[in-house]
Amino acid sequence: MTDRGEEVAGDVRDADVAALAGALRKAVRGEVGFDVTARALVTMDASNYRRVPLGVVAPRDADDVAAALEVCRERGVPVVARGGGTSIAGQATGTGVVLDFTRHMTALVELDPGSRTAVVQPGLVLDRLQEAAAPHGLRFGPDPSTHSRCTLGGMIGNNSCGSHSVAWGTTADSVRELSVITARGRRLRLGQGWAGAPDGLRELAEGELARLRTGFPELPRRISGYALDALLPEKGADVARSFCGSEGTLGILTEAVVRLVGNPRARALAVLAYADESAAAEAAAGLLPLGPLTVEGMAADLVPAGAGLPGGGAWLFVETGGETAAEARARAEEIVRAADVVDSLVVTDPAAQRSLWRIREDAAGTATRMPDGSEAWPGWEDCAVPPARLGGYLREFRALLAAHGLRGTPYGHFGDGCIHVRVDFDLLTEAGVGRFRRFSEELAGLVVAHGGSLSGEHGDGQARAELLPRMYGAEMVGLFERAKAVWDPDDLLNPGMLVRPARLDENLRFSVLPRRPVDVAFAYPSDGGDFRAAVRRCVGVAKCRTTTVSGPAVMCPSFRATGEEEHSTRGRARLLHEMLAGDLVTDGWQSPEVLGALDLCLSCKGCRSDCPAGVDMATYKAEFLHHHYAGRRRPAAHYSMGRLPEWLRWASRAHLAPLLNTLAATRPLAGLGKHLAGTAPERDIPRLAPRTFTTWWRKRKPTTPGASPTESAPTSTPGDLVVLWPDTFTEHLAPSVGQAAVRVLEAAGLRVALPPTLLPRKGAIGDGRTRSAAALLTARRARVCCGLTYVSTGQLDRARTVLRRTLDLMEPVLRAGAPVVVLEPSCAAALRTDLPELLPEDPRAARLSATVLTFAETLERHAPHWTPPAVDRPVAGQTHCHQHAVLGDGPDRRLRAAAGLTGELSGGCCGLAGDFGFEKGHFDVSRACAEDQLLPSVRQAPEDAVILADGFSCRTQLDQLADVRGRHLAEVLAEALDRADGSR
Repeated sequence: MTDRGEEVAGDVRDADVAALAGALRKAVRGEVGFDVTARALVTMDASNYRRVPLGVVAPRDADDVAAALEVCRERGVPVVARGGGTSIAGQATGTGVVLDFTRHMTALVELDPGSRTAVVQPGLVLDRLQEAAAPHGLRFGPDPSTHSRCTLGGMIGNNSCGSHSVAWGTTADSVRELSVITARGRRLRLGQGWAGAPDGLRELAEGELARLRTGFPELPRRISGYALDALLPEKGADVARSFCGSEGTLGILTEAVVRLVGNPRARALAVLAYADESAAAEAAAGLLPLGPLTVEGMAADLVPAGAGLPGGGAWLFVETGGETAAEARARAEEIVRAADVVDSLVVTDPAAQRSLWRIREDAAGTATRMPDGSEAWPGWEDCAVPPARLGGYLREFRALLAAHGLRGTPYGHFGDGCIHVRVDFDLLTEAGVGRFRRFSEELAGLVVAHGGSLSGEHGDGQARAELLPRMYGAEMVGLFERAKAVWDPDDLLNPGMLVRPARLDENLRFSVLPRRPVDVAFAYPSDGGDFRAAVRRCVGVAKCRTTTVSGPAVMCPSFRATGEEEHSTRGRARLLHEMLAGDLVTDGWQSPEVLGALDLCLSCKGCRSDCPAGVDMATYKAEFLHHHYAGRRRPAAHYSMGRLPEWLRWASRAHLAPLLNTLAATRPLAGLGKHLAGTAPERDIPRLAPRTFTTWWRKRKPTTPGASPTESAPTSTPGDLVVLWPDTFTEHLAPSVGQAAVRVLEAAGLRVALPPTLLPRKGAIGDGRTRSAAALLTARRARVCCGLTYVSTGQLDRARTVLRRTLDLMEPVLRAGAPVVVLEPSCAAALRTDLPELLPEDPRAARLSATVLTFAETLERHAPHWTPPAVDRPVAGQTHCHQHAVLGDGPDRRLRAAAGLTGELSGGCCGLAGDFGFEKGHFDVSRACAEDQLLPSVRQAPEDAVILADGFSCRTQLDQLADVRGRHLAEVLAEALDRADGSR
């Protein structure tokens, strides 16, 4: 079969693309992007496919849509409508002009609680509609797992469903009227009774009534093909419903009237455990008569350890609703009694329910990796069969996987017979792609044999449209082609989808990547050392495009600040993919487009934990900067702030702190200094401490009579030895934090020491053999450093040098096996992750990484019986983004609770993020990130609240933007200890 879209786009590429772009800019008021970045961002959706467009138009209204269609029609250019870009079958990609509705056409035009309807534009994100409807006790029924970023237009185009479809159906069940513009410019208002039908549609349907009545399988999740049976007279001749699921191939949606449903006041969640997924699948259909809101299934290999589920190998998540919590719980308990389960759990606490649902929603990303870390891909992501046949289908599906030597982890909407699964297809080699095709053909036959639909939620797109004749037969597919011709006789709207489709093994996004690994600095241990595989992690689920976050979540602060796709984790990953491909982004590591997208990445590492696929954009950014500036002049900020540890050590040795503080307080001189350093003029330069932390340490009085300053056992029975890491920020800018930590650690019975500072000039330092007096006399003083500032600015060669020196210094500590306490979360995260990934060949790197503990972890592990002083005050502030992403904050939560510090810290990123917020040109984004979570939480805090901020950057942001003093948890506890001592 021929890819019509490739043919048309090829013709345009030979014509005057500049003229096309110019005509569009004259015709529409919205943005028109024909530059490399605009095109690269939309080459892919969440599928296996990639198509490079000519340009992107962001229409402001229906008039813009009509104008763009007219320009493209005159030139024979295909048009593809795109919402959130989370489609999994390839239908949100195209070779002509892409219409991006997420910039301007995002309005909730009207919400009428009385009629339970809403009028929406196609770019409105589902969660925004849900938030507006909730105060009225209403909601939109369908809710895909991508609800925080998918758009209503995309949902209508794909006829999306979600976990509550057993109660409220598909999107088509919730559509009343649709306003669309056809490729030839007709504006139609679609509804029942043939309302808005284009010329010829009624005649086509009425001439095929028998086929429409008998040619469609009866099942709740039949999404494949065109819904022409909605045009039957007994179904109300509903043109709007028949349009749903047409994947942008019939017309362009500009507005929709949708139906809302009552939202239960209370909910309960019954978690039913079964021995395996087949047992869970066979039980699902039997629960439907009890009227559940959801019947969702998951197997054990998608569930993280410690998830709190009842014991079993697979689970059903069955949600119930009621007017009261007791009513909802009673219904859940009724379901438990009716189900034949291995074990069960009924959850009524809303927060606990959200945590469990998050596991299910993240499965679309977590399923992209098999348990052994190998890659898995969509392609047969959402087949559906009658629910009563699901158990048998799953067994045969597993057998088919085994026959082809493939693996997959099914999960999904068991109550509707719809299964999601990503399979470990090899889509990188010719042989692997051949097996993908053979498996697809056989699976299509299996689905049809069970009376199912090739698509049960995500649409056909390019992934399945080629196989629609197996499901419907050639004559019905011919009817689909005739319907397409009625709506779009010129075949301009999303060609190659649904009818006259591209082959399912064409346009694969992997085919353009280099055949051999590229040379990189980081080890990428989770990706086999392959940067291509690291970039492939982004499968487009777009959780990074979420505009609001709750709880401790961080990703993606720059996208929330700008709303621009190129500043999302997905957008940056797309540009890196295109950089590796080389046919659109042609400059490789020197690409200005990739540099521009990465410029506003805060390196917060939020994506490392919050992205379901585990994308680590902070590492990718450091890698890119390393190559981009190799042998080239760097920005001034890389020299000033990237090498901050060197400058601060030099200033300390020269005793320049008082002078530098005076200069920084003198406005003209400070302005000149900031200009030369490449820092933001809006920023104040932090003051250097008059005395460093290690100077205080050397001069402090011993805590035990006769002990040296490096010994500090306050109790008669010495406790564990811990080594306190003097990070750059604690050493030179906030020594009070280190002093407080020493106070608390010693009060907890621990012996505190600092890392060695003597570095012999020859031999392996700290190797146990360099002991001579000559060696000691010739040794030079050095400081340990985590390398953070070098890594974040991509100075990876220098970072490795610094880290090797650190490992040399730390050899005695590693031999002793002492834990290393790191007070600054970003430094702890660098030692945990960047160190072993930059020096994978040095076994000491992994050993030091494993010894690193946070302040709270140290107390929990090495002073478990110590009781902290009672503070008994509420807290506000922010969990450090690196702590959330890399270290975890469980011990901190427990330590705060033990000290009587009540309340929760916000998520997000403070926006300063090391050097980011200080770099020239970043101030506005930095402030916007702080306004997202941190500053509101502080403003709303009680007057007596303790403002906690363990990171120096977070405290600096609070000081400079809110005139609020944030404190490290160690400072709060030390102050409480002093009060307790003073009251005795």
